[in-house]
Amino acid sequence: MAKGSNRRDFIRTTTAAGVGFWAAGGVAARASRMAIDEISFACIGVGGKGSSDSADAKDNGNVVAICDIDDQTLAGAKEKFTGAAVYHDFRKLLDEMGKSIDAVTVSTPDHTHAAAALMAMRMGKHCFCQKPMTHSIYEARLMTEVAREKNLVTQMGNQGTADSTLRKSAALIKAGEIGTVSEVHIWTNRPVWPQGLEKPSDTPPVPEHVKWDLWLGPAPDRAYNAIYHPFKWRGWWDFGTGALGDMACHTLNMSFMGLDLHDPTSVQAKTDGHNKQTFPKWSQIKYEFPARGDRGPVTMYWYDGGRLPAEELLAGCPREGNNLFSSGALVIGDKGKLFSPGDYGGDATNTGVVRDGQFIPQREIRNSNATYVRSPGHFKEWADAIKGNGTPMSNFQNYAGGLTEVVLLGNLAVWVAAGDGPGNECDGPVVEWNAAKMEAKDATDDVKLIIKPEYRSGYSLDA
Repeated sequence: MAKGSNRRDFIRTTTAAGVGFWAAGGVAARASRMAIDEISFACIGVGGKGSSDSADAKDNGNVVAICDIDDQTLAGAKEKFTGAAVYHDFRKLLDEMGKSIDAVTVSTPDHTHAAAALMAMRMGKHCFCQKPMTHSIYEARLMTEVAREKNLVTQMGNQGTADSTLRKSAALIKAGEIGTVSEVHIWTNRPVWPQGLEKPSDTPPVPEHVKWDLWLGPAPDRAYNAIYHPFKWRGWWDFGTGALGDMACHTLNMSFMGLDLHDPTSVQAKTDGHNKQTFPKWSQIKYEFPARGDRGPVTMYWYDGGRLPAEELLAGCPREGNNLFSSGALVIGDKGKLFSPGDYGGDATNTGVVRDGQFIPQREIRNSNATYVRSPGHFKEWADAIKGNGTPMSNFQNYAGGLTEVVLLGNLAVWVAAGDGPGNECDGPVVEWNAAKMEAKDATDDVKLIIKPEYRSGYSLDA
C-alpha cells in the first residue's frame, strides 16, 4: 500500500461521466474516486523539464522513486531526493515500486511518454505527463480511454493552461467579445534545433553514463549519436514531434479552450520538404473544424520556422519592438480580433482585443460576461485533485487528449508533405480525417504507422 494510504480519506464527489472541463465558466466537478491525503510520487525522467516536474512533486508530496537513463542526471537528482529508490528503467520501477506509489510524473522525450504513462495508469496510478501528451494520435486516444476507464487524476504539462490571462482570453471568446469566430492563426519561431538533416552514418561510442537502449524505449533501433540525445531528438520523427509538438500545446491552448477545437475534418500542410527522418525547416498547416455546439465552422492556420500570418491580419496588434512577437495567437471574429502573444498566452500587457484598428488591453475590457476560475498552479491543481479537491484543467479525459490529437494530426499532414526532400517546397495533399475511427482517407501503410506506431519488443502499447 502506498505511503499515506492508511490515512486515505474516502471522500467522494460525483458528476456525470464525460462532463466537459468548462461549465458556466468554471471547472466541472470530478468523477467519483478515492482521495489521498499524502501523495507518494515516482518521477520518470528527472532531467530537463523533469527537473522542475520532480521538484513540484516534492513540494506536493513525497518522491519515493526516480528514474532516468542518464547517470549524470540521476547523480544530481539523488542529492535532491534522498531516500528515493533509483532506477534506469521505468518498467522495473513500476514492477518493483507499484505498491508504494500513488502517482507518476512522466518527463521523458516524446516517444516514451505513452509507454511509461500507460503502464503506470493501467496499474491505477494518477499521471502527470509532459506535453505533447504522446508521440502519436493513437497513443493520445488510448491514454484518454485508460484514464477514463481507471477514473484517474491526470494532467498534461502545458502549464499556461493555469494562467489567468490565458483563461480570461478563452472566456472572452466564449462570451462573444469578438463575435462569431471564423479564423485562428498560431505561430512560433521554433524549431531552435536542427531539422532537414540526413540520418548520421557515423556510430560513435555510447557515453558510459547513457543507457542508450533504454533511451530508445519503444522506438525503432538505431545507433547512438549526439544529434539525438540529450536535446536534439525533438526534430527527428522517431523521437520528437517537431515545432508543432513542442509549442502548439502552449500556443494553441487558448484557442482550443475558448472554441472547443476538437476533431478537425481535414488538414493540409505546406513545407520546406523533408526526408521522413527529420521534420522540415518550416511548415504551414491549415485545419478545418466543423461547427460544434454554439460556434460555427473555424479554419485554423499554423506557422513555424519563421513563417507568419499575412501582415494585414496583424494590423493593430502590439509589437515587440518593431517586430511581431516570436510566438502567439490571433483569433478573428466578426466584431474584432483577440491577440495573445508569447509562448504560453500569459502576457497580460500585450494580450487584448483589436477593434476598429485600436488595441484594447485585456485589463481594460469592461462589461464582459466572461467568467473563469483562477488556478492554484498547474501542478498543484493536479496534486489537489488527487487529494480530493477539484479537477485539473488539462486532464487527459476531457481536454489534453483532444488537444494532443489536434496537434499531432498537423504532423500527419506534414508527413505527407515531404515532397522531394529538404529544401524543396511542397504543397501536401488534403488529409480527410475521421476522428471517430482515427482514420485518414486513403491512408498508405506509412501514414497508418504515424497514426499508430509499432512498439519495439519489450514495450507494450495495447494491453
